[in-house]
Amino acid sequence: MEFDSDLVRDAESASKTARAPALVSNRVDIGGHSVRRVVGEFWTAGQRRASSLHEISYRACFKPQLPAYFIRRFTAEGDIVYDPFSGRGTTIIEAALSGRRIVANDANPLSMILARARLDVPDSGEMAARLQMFDYDPNVHPDRDLSMFYETRTASEVAWLRSYLRDRRDSGAEDAIDAWIRMIATNRLTGHSPGFFSVYTFPPNQAVSAASQTRINRRRGQTPEYRDTKAIILKKTQRLLRNVSCDDTVKLKAAAASAMFLTGDAGSTSTIPDGHVDLTVTSPPFLDIVQYTDDNWLRCWFNDLPLDEIAPRITMARTIDAWCAAMGRVFDELFRVTRGGGVVAFEVGEIRNGKIRLEDYVVPLGIRAGFHCEAVLINTQRFTKTANIWGVVNNRAGTNSNRIAVFRRP
Repeated sequence: MEFDSDLVRDAESASKTARAPALVSNRVDIGGHSVRRVVGEFWTAGQRRASSLHEISYRACFKPQLPAYFIRRFTAEGDIVYDPFSGRGTTIIEAALSGRRIVANDANPLSMILARARLDVPDSGEMAARLQMFDYDPNVHPDRDLSMFYETRTASEVAWLRSYLRDRRDSGAEDAIDAWIRMIATNRLTGHSPGFFSVYTFPPNQAVSAASQTRINRRRGQTPEYRDTKAIILKKTQRLLRNVSCDDTVKLKAAAASAMFLTGDAGSTSTIPDGHVDLTVTSPPFLDIVQYTDDNWLRCWFNDLPLDEIAPRITMARTIDAWCAAMGRVFDELFRVTRGGGVVAFEVGEIRNGKIRLEDYVVPLGIRAGFHCEAVLINTQRFTKTANIWGVVNNRAGTNSNRIAVFRRP
């Protein structure tokens, strides 16, 4: 496939729509390399209705339309799609739904918990039957004070679920339904509506500290109310599966049969064979913008994951030099695992009020590793809802941008 012409054709087609921004395509100098930069609307949130299966909250996750764009253009059914910073699993779930094989890696073991279970989706009736069997013991309590998040009975149910899932896992009895319940419960621990186990707290992609939640409760004049954890788990299950078809289920199970899930350093993935991957679509941690370990302390507690061991594994570079050193190792490893002609789509962003554009650093890293930089693609979308996050000032105008450096291995 001729990358440049296909890319420009997409952007030109989109630019003819009434709301799409005009196409801008030129060559720019990045680190002494002449690189094509194309600005346009290549996909929108409404262009292809995403699967409901993606609706799992996680910090700093991109929309499914982003990996779908590259999966459709650069792979065929049966090809292998990889995400070295898998997060909630957007890339691999989208790839599985498209009939591709998958490889996922993340330094945080929570990523596997949130992603792997969605490759083996349960029947809602089976879920209801399993939940009905749960006999909550009111004498089971959390081993720490969580009263600022949960009403007493809810806290007991959360602690019972934690104990049940730990026992099932440790005994080797955990099955697909247990894994699904773990995934849902992990996702429902805290949030901003009655659809979560907790009292109102920050959006459902993080957990503030106990002290911070106490202050939130005081400021809002709120106290935790009872939440029916069984009902919440079942309702979220139904929401996730609402538009998952029989064909989707077949494709997900097929992907699960050969899926490779890794938990570790994206710069050291020796279990992935040389030249194994056809397409990588990923978004790495952006310097120290997101405190992944701080955000996930409660999820780690629920899943008996040692936060003090996980924290050092996660790339939280505070300087651009440290970030580049880490990403340089990742690109060297991506070059090794990518087949000849394979593509890497590396989503980066503007951070710190637009003062740092990470593609300026990523492009030289990819080229040094041996890749050819095909283009820097900037997808712009206009929304009625503004979002000013990561210090990206263009969101103030209601525009959301994705910035993707696209590489091909010769």
